Amino acid sequence: MAGHGGSKKVIYAALAGNLAIALTKFAAAFFTGSSAMLSEGVHSLVDTGNGGLLLYGMHRAARPADRTHPLGHGRELYFWSFIVALLVFALGAGVSLYEGVVHVMAPEPIANAKVNYIVLGLSFLFEGSSWLIALKEFRKEKGRLGWFKAVRLSKDPSVYTVLFEDSAALLGLVVAFAGILGAQLLSIPELDGVASIGIAFILGMTAIFLARESKGLLIGEPASPEVQKRVLAIVQADPAVQQANGVLTVHMGPEEIVAGLSIEFEDHLTAPEIEACVERLEARLKKEMPEITRLFVKPQTTGTWEKRRKVIEAASGEELA
Repeated sequence: MAGHGGSKKVIYAALAGNLAIALTKFAAAFFTGSSAMLSEGVHSLVDTGNGGLLLYGMHRAARPADRTHPLGHGRELYFWSFIVALLVFALGAGVSLYEGVVHVMAPEPIANAKVNYIVLGLSFLFEGSSWLIALKEFRKEKGRLGWFKAVRLSKDPSVYTVLFEDSAALLGLVVAFAGILGAQLLSIPELDGVASIGIAFILGMTAIFLARESKGLLIGEPASPEVQKRVLAIVQADPAVQQANGVLTVHMGPEEIVAGLSIEFEDHLTAPEIEACVERLEARLKKEMPEITRLFVKPQTTGTWEKRRKVIEAASGEELA
C-alpha cells in the first residue's frame, strides 16, 4: 500500500513515547498511591498497544489479493482501527472509571506528590512531541478542509487515530494535574478519584468518535467527488464512449478504490471494439490513477443509469430523514 510512510512515522513516534510514559506513570502511581496517575498509566499502556495494532493492521492490509479476498485486504486497517477504538473505551475509559469510583468511595491521601508532578511534566513533554508529529502529518493530508470535516472525509484512520489519542492524552494529563493539585492543596483526597473519572469521560468520548469513523470505513465509503469526476473525465475522452453515465466507488483501503463504471458506448461498435475500449480505459486509469485498483464496466444506456441513480438518491434521502 502506498502512502503510509508518514503514517508509520507517526505511529512509531507515539509507540515509543507511550511505552516509556506508561512505565513511568505506573512507577509513580505505585510510590504515591494516586488514582489519577494509575489511570494515566493505563491510558498510556492502552495507547501503546493501540499503536501496535495499527501497525499490524497496516501490515495485514498490504497483502495482495488472493482467492479468498479477490479485492484485496485493504479493509484490515479499518477493522483494527475499530478494535483500537473499542480498546480505548473498554480498557482506557473502563479502568479509569473503576479506579475513580473506588478512590472517591474510599479516598486515600497522596504521598510524595512531587513525584507525580515531575512525571506529569515529563509526560506532557513527550506526549506533546508525539502530538506535534501527528498534527504535522494530518495537516498535510487535510489541506484546506476543516479539522472535523477532514476526519470525516479521510480514508486513512492511522494518522487521525494517533492525533486524537494524543490529544486525549494531553487533556488527561491536565485533568490529572488538576485533580492531584486540588487533592493536595484542599486536603480533599476524593478529588484525585474525580480526576480519574474525568479522564474516563475524555477517553470514552474519544473512543465513541473513533469508533463511529471506523464503522463508516468498514461498511464502505465512496471516493471523493473529485476522484469520481476525474475518472469520468478520463472515460469520456475515449472516442468509443458516447456517454460516461456515472461511477460507483468504494474504498477498500486508503489508497485502494474499486470502481464500477456505467458507460453508453457508440452504437456502431462491435463486441471486440468494446473490449478494446475497456482495455484502453483500464490501462489509462492504471497509469493516471493508480489508486483505482479494480475496475468494472457495465454497458448501459443513460436512461437506465438515471433510473438507478434516482433510486440510490431516494434511499440516501430516507436515511438522512
